[in-house]
Amino acid sequence: MDSTFKELNGDSVLDLEDKAGVGGGVQDVYGEDRASENQPITPWTVSVASGYTMLRDPRHNKGLAFTDKERDAHYLTGLLPPVVLSQELQEKRLMHNLRQYKVPLHRYMAMMDLQERNENCSTSCLWITSRNYFQGKILEVLRNWPEKSIQVIVVTDGERILGLGDLGCQCLPITIDVGTNNKKLLEDEFYIGLRQNRATGQEYAELLEEFMSAVKQNYGEKVLIQFEDFANHNAFDLLAKYRTTHLVFNDDIQGTASVVLAGIVSALKFVGGSLSDHTFLFLGAGEGLIVSSRKESLQHFKTPWAHEHEPVKELLDAVKAIKPTVLIGTSGVGRTFTKEVVETMASINEKPVILALSNPTSQSECTAEEAYMWSEGRAIFASGSPFDPVEYNGQIFVPGQANNAYIFPGFGLGLIMSGTIRVHDDLLLAASQVSEENYAKGLIYPPFTNIRKISAHIAAKVAARSYELGLASRLPRPKDLVGFAESCMYSPVYPKYR
Repeated sequence: MDSTFKELNGDSVLDLEDKAGVGGGVQDVYGEDRASENQPITPWTVSVASGYTMLRDPRHNKGLAFTDKERDAHYLTGLLPPVVLSQELQEKRLMHNLRQYKVPLHRYMAMMDLQERNENCSTSCLWITSRNYFQGKILEVLRNWPEKSIQVIVVTDGERILGLGDLGCQCLPITIDVGTNNKKLLEDEFYIGLRQNRATGQEYAELLEEFMSAVKQNYGEKVLIQFEDFANHNAFDLLAKYRTTHLVFNDDIQGTASVVLAGIVSALKFVGGSLSDHTFLFLGAGEGLIVSSRKESLQHFKTPWAHEHEPVKELLDAVKAIKPTVLIGTSGVGRTFTKEVVETMASINEKPVILALSNPTSQSECTAEEAYMWSEGRAIFASGSPFDPVEYNGQIFVPGQANNAYIFPGFGLGLIMSGTIRVHDDLLLAASQVSEENYAKGLIYPPFTNIRKISAHIAAKVAARSYELGLASRLPRPKDLVGFAESCMYSPVYPKYR
């Protein structure tokens, strides 16, 4: 085996420099994709004994995208239906099949099945727990992961899944399982996570410290760590602690802020004025208006926003007292923007801006139809959940969707393509810059079908600002940042096997 690997000009496949990686994205450090096209042998043919085995290997399986030539060369003839589908058509077929499932759980199960068959179109998870035998071994756990050139890590402890609460270990690519306070899960005989109440305090802090240190040691200074779905009491502390020592980003805090800011700036094109001319009222999950008299009971990250005002418990009373021009809902409680609340907003403002951001749809503060009807078609509306267009008085209103997916893919790409070493608030402001091309259609957010184009332009803006601030380490600066962003974007392109 060793001699086979070193027959290429005396060099090991593992030593060959990868210029781009197939389809952009993470570099092909093992030479697998490049080897399949430009080398006399494919490195894995030494260990792949037959076509049947190849079809069971999710790293190399292409399904019906194997060409006739590849099927002949790799003993696949007869093991697949005779049709050969292009990758584009196979992806279209896959999405068609997924959309036949009406129950979200069934779609999830189908995606998990795809993951077992084809890694090119899916992802996997890594598990870290707070059990004693993990202490001091997190670096070893990270080294067990087969991919070595990691540029972005999404990590969660599963405590605050938006609209769903504490889901324990059943979450994202890296799950730090410190237990769960969800009694239903703890009593579920099929629950796969750690059966204990959540670790807190020093035990929790030490585990996260070991994880953060291990990530930097294993993957380097410039790996981006995206915190996702941490409860507020940990999310703000983790961001504050590690933002000066690691390249970190919290999507729930910073991503949400960026996408909401972008929507508000867009809305100003319809209602007029600047940000400082408007009054904003947020409906969160708290216990009334944040005022100075409540400072001692507020979480520390809320105290800067406490102002002098009489305590107000009910949202309708707050709207009448504050007279906001912009109403933003992040409560996670459905139908809290009642008919009276929306009508009051419409009586105060010619064009009230109403953002009902809670997910899923059942938890949205109001529906698009309610916002348009109760405001007599005058509301500038966007939501966190998708809603269909609404017809009112012969006019079609297309609601915007304030989805973090507008921000975090492009933001992360901008950081890694520029070699940014720390996240500065100005980079988030750069990501919030909006295009005016959709204003004529009455849209404050662009169509989600253009997400790859949108992400490339956001990445370019973030990278440009990083270079201006001296935070970018990849030199020289590319002349065409949008083009460079597009070349770095991952595409699930199948390699062509010899």
